[in-house]
Amino acid sequence: MIDVRQLRHFAAVARTLHFGRAAEQLGMTQPPLSQSIMALERELGAPLFVRTKRSVALTPFGAEWLTHVRTVLDGVNELPEVAKRLRSGTAGRLAISFVSTADYNILPTLVRRYASLFPDVEISLTEATSDVQIAMLLEGKGHVGLIIPPPHAAFPASLSYLPLVTEPLIAAVPESWTTDGRLPVRADRLPPEAVVGAPLILFPRQSAPAFHDLVTGYYAAHGGQARIVQEAIQMQTIISLVSAGMGIALVPASLRNLARTGVVYMDLGGTTPVLETGIAWRSGDTTATIGRFVSVAREMTAEVRPSNGVA
Repeated sequence: MIDVRQLRHFAAVARTLHFGRAAEQLGMTQPPLSQSIMALERELGAPLFVRTKRSVALTPFGAEWLTHVRTVLDGVNELPEVAKRLRSGTAGRLAISFVSTADYNILPTLVRRYASLFPDVEISLTEATSDVQIAMLLEGKGHVGLIIPPPHAAFPASLSYLPLVTEPLIAAVPESWTTDGRLPVRADRLPPEAVVGAPLILFPRQSAPAFHDLVTGYYAAHGGQARIVQEAIQMQTIISLVSAGMGIALVPASLRNLARTGVVYMDLGGTTPVLETGIAWRSGDTTATIGRFVSVAREMTAEVRPSNGVA
């Protein structure tokens, strides 16, 4: 088995074309160096040098192999610096999962900020519902997740959580329903009685219990009960169903950034529910890129907390 030490021996002799000088540079005596080169040649099954009493020269095979050896040694020499950067979190990998709503508020700004600070970190992004993300983290998969947190009592003790953004819910409604009078509008707001009387498109409770309960709680607070006609786990799908006239949806205010023909966004009347989004990660995970990402997120939330939740 060839080891790095033998490669260094070969490179030194190839550089000096003199066993004595190479041994001196390597801090060893000539006999062990000669034995190392001969063992390497036996391992390779071909001579690396042409030796005479007066000279040493590379064989054609040795000259070609030298190029590859130098590449390997350059890589080996860089390993301590690579290790240093991995330990510090300035290089490596970061696997980020996110709920679809985060794509319209904090995610783009956060990832852009992090990537600009640590360009040598490889970032992977995966969209998933909060329940799936939490399960993945508990199984040791991925690094951080942008989630809508479940109720405190249901949040796993082995995960850490940092709130990032809060934003009010608004109504996404079929545009035709506002023009034909099906949904009455007051001062550019959708009154509670109009919301309560309309069919609803919503996330399944399992996927985002906090979000689901926030929406159904609005109905209960205004004397009604949600009439859910369709469930979907992706926000783009929910808005498409609204566009098709299947019902209305209560969505984060940042969804105004998702323009869709046939859909209008309206503020809610009454007491407006507020949705929170944050990041979760394994408490005991010492991956340095996670620590860097959490620090960037913490700094961003300290800099600005916009009222509409859009960073």
